[in-house]
Amino acid sequence: MKYREVFKNPIIRGLATVQFLSYFGTVFSQVAIASLLVLVSADAATIAMIFIAILLPSLVLAPINGYIIDRFEFKKLIMVLLAVEMSMTLCFMMIDSLEYIWLLWIFLFIRSIAGTIIFTAEMSYLPKIIDGAMLKSANEIHSIIWSSTFAFGMALGGLSTYYFGYIGTFAIDFFFYVVAFMVILKLPLQTIQHKAQNAFKAMIDAFRYIKNSPKLIPIMILHSSVGLTVFDTIITLLAEQKYKYIIAVPLAIGWINTSRAFALMIGPFFIGKYLNMKTLWIAMILQGATIIAWSYMQHNFYLSLFGMFLVGLFTTSLWSYTYFILQQNTDKEYLGRVISYNDMIFMGVSVGMTYTIGRLASSGMELHFISTIIGIIFFVMTIYAYYLRNKITAEQ
Repeated sequence: MKYREVFKNPIIRGLATVQFLSYFGTVFSQVAIASLLVLVSADAATIAMIFIAILLPSLVLAPINGYIIDRFEFKKLIMVLLAVEMSMTLCFMMIDSLEYIWLLWIFLFIRSIAGTIIFTAEMSYLPKIIDGAMLKSANEIHSIIWSSTFAFGMALGGLSTYYFGYIGTFAIDFFFYVVAFMVILKLPLQTIQHKAQNAFKAMIDAFRYIKNSPKLIPIMILHSSVGLTVFDTIITLLAEQKYKYIIAVPLAIGWINTSRAFALMIGPFFIGKYLNMKTLWIAMILQGATIIAWSYMQHNFYLSLFGMFLVGLFTTSLWSYTYFILQQNTDKEYLGRVISYNDMIFMGVSVGMTYTIGRLASSGMELHFISTIIGIIFFVMTIYAYYLRNKITAEQ
């Protein structure tokens, strides 16, 4: 289904606007946070731990996230969570030295909790109001929105941090959330009633459902492989160790992430229509190959920009397609909880990889070796995807 046809649905159009503003706000301040860490001379392990604060909520919230989504009205929940994101962004302005980095971790963790629930709530709400080809296209639009906000957010966030400093960037960031709040406030969303159930019973019921659905765990494993592509720590360290002699650190971080995000944005237009369970393994092996290629380009800033672009071409399509087949193979009654547990596995991989990168970098391992290892892991996942090519199907 063509994207313009999907946007004819006013609910999809409104939610896409909220997604754009919310995601843009999140990414816009990320360059400022990374630049602040460099400014206060944070070491590799500290940088990794700060980025873990962004990823960790999906891991720890999984047992109750789906219950929260199913328990509260979607619109009211999103409004409360956007208010939390606004307040935490203002709190970022309090941090001005390494001594208070622990507060930054707390503020970022709380904001990430809100963002995690918003994301899972939206991905659970969409399959309840649309399905089939429209749902697949809506997922791709979601990925393109995330990628475009990542691209422009990183680029403009880098420029904002360079010219206005991190406090000015956080202030601008605050207003993106304000606009998103106003949009969701006026959006006429359908209220969906859920069966009353306490949190513990809901959790046990979801575990039982996943256990008795043999396709779900393999799909979750496939989706979690995309979590290996968490390069924030590597990019920040590259900017600090190599690229600061060529370009200012905020600009280096912003432009490398922009290069990747531009590829994330355009990738689905060229790859998405060819991606299915028969071809998924090909996309995964190409993803691994591009990561290894980038590892050999990291010594040069401009080559690294090109290498990161290649890496990004396949990531969005892998993410959106594996999410789509999970949605298509899950009963609507369990969508919130299943997606929550899926995000737990995904973020568990992301957190584990981020922590490992920080530890390996602190021990002295070269960043290009670390990147090569990630690419090799993708080759292993390719074998798994090839094995499953005839065992999992999804209607498109």
